[in-house]
Amino acid sequence: MSDRPEPSWLRAVRRPQVVDVALAGLVLLGVSLQFLLPERENDDALTLLGFLFGAATAVPLVWRRRHPYLSGCAVGFATTAMTLHHSPPPDVVYGGFVVLYTVAAIGRRWPRRLMLLVWLTGAVLSMSLKENAEPFEYAFHLTSLLGAYGLGRLARIQRAYTAAVEERARRLAYESEMEAARAVARERARIARDMHDILAHAVSLMVVQAEAGPVVVRSDPARAEAAFDAIAGAGRDAMSQLRRLLGVLREEREGEPDGPERSPQPSIAGIARLVEQVRAAGLKVELLRTGEPAGLPADVEVAAYRVVQEALTNTVKHAGATRAAVQLDWGERELRVTVRDDGRSRREARVRGAGQGLIGIRERAAACGGTAATGPGPDGGFWVIVTLPVESAQRVG
Repeated sequence: MSDRPEPSWLRAVRRPQVVDVALAGLVLLGVSLQFLLPERENDDALTLLGFLFGAATAVPLVWRRRHPYLSGCAVGFATTAMTLHHSPPPDVVYGGFVVLYTVAAIGRRWPRRLMLLVWLTGAVLSMSLKENAEPFEYAFHLTSLLGAYGLGRLARIQRAYTAAVEERARRLAYESEMEAARAVARERARIARDMHDILAHAVSLMVVQAEAGPVVVRSDPARAEAAFDAIAGAGRDAMSQLRRLLGVLREEREGEPDGPERSPQPSIAGIARLVEQVRAAGLKVELLRTGEPAGLPADVEVAAYRVVQEALTNTVKHAGATRAAVQLDWGERELRVTVRDDGRSRREARVRGAGQGLIGIRERAAACGGTAATGPGPDGGFWVIVTLPVESAQRVG
């Protein structure tokens, strides 16, 4: 398909005003031909008055779009005058065809029906009183008028259908844009949650170890060395996860069909290593499992890991706890993830300090079709309980 712009002369020719003027000229030519080229010797020849009557059936068509009924009445009066003036009257009422097509295409229901009835009645009276027409001539003339009206109705239906299709296309385009915007917003929220979880967890562990390191550097060099190793490990782990997260955002470059190298997304299998990291920071954490493990969707795997990561980060930062437990309870239809600690800090301060993290936990659970509950435990401390759906059809032995 050519992308060249349409010539200016072609755009001018397609203008409605130009089309209507050309149509009026064609109607005048058609009306005049019968009298310029008579079939029988006794037929009327074209006279000046006859030409003016013919012109009166054509000129009003120039305004047929803006004033369809007024143009129709003017053409009807001129056609009646021409019928009374000529003997025999015109064989074909070209102006009537155009008028009926126009009112059927753009007119209101009852006015256009009334105009059709008037033209049909006028045609019958003209053929009966002036022409003494044969029966087949009645059928021809009446069918021609009804055909012009029917074509106008078809044009109206086609125009309405086209408008409906265009409106539907615009609505679909708008909905597509809105869905794309919602997808971008969801992805931005997911990335923000991931970055918060990664950085908050790593920085919390590094801060705890950095504070403990100088205290024991002289009295317990081995413990100090372990603290510094934990800081380095937490930093490397955070850098690895951030590199993977940012790699998702990076567009694939030309010549690099596989894109940047990325390690797998964190999964439920990584929770054990996560517990070891927190345990190295000085918090006694145990990992408990009950039930039969089952297959999980990828997003649920990531959500379970991030929930435990955020809950343990909050425990390290805000709880003042000495012990914590991570429990994975596998059921037939759901996985329940529970993180509890024995912290004794004020609930208000803890919720205030970990508010964004708790919101992220709830959002992650909801995004996977699960639920989340947080609050003080029955024996003190703080509990995070998240329920996530399990693909029971993928049970593993």
